[in-house]
Amino acid sequence: MSDKRTEKRVLTCEMEVTLKVMGGKWKPLILHYLQYMGPRRYSEILKYLGDVPKKTLAAQLRELESDGILSRTVIPSAPVQVEYAVTELGTTLYPLLNLMCTWGYAHMGEDIALLHPTCTPEGKLLKKQAASE
Repeated sequence: MSDKRTEKRVLTCEMEVTLKVMGGKWKPLILHYLQYMGPRRYSEILKYLGDVPKKTLAAQLRELESDGILSRTVIPSAPVQVEYAVTELGTTLYPLLNLMCTWGYAHMGEDIALLHPTCTPEGKLLKKQAASE
């Protein structure tokens, strides 16, 4: 008789659960951008991130969608466009993103130039920039 129970995954600690969802260079940046600017199309996310490989961006967006952090909406047009938005579950990561932003702001050196500054020393988001920026 086979055991139909699902095997539990063994993780080191609770932080690993978070890292499985947000791990990687691009996922926190994707989430922060969508937190800051609201729902965006794939091409807008790609433009914002600049040097992310297209294949990597597509994979990370799929993973975030699979984990329930992002929703994906297909916009019927020619060519077809896809828009990504943060889900209710994804918004629960905002405090973590804000802490990361605050820490980065406080600890960046004089040798850092930001392409898209979005945080204040208090961890608040700056006013939204124009969508074309």
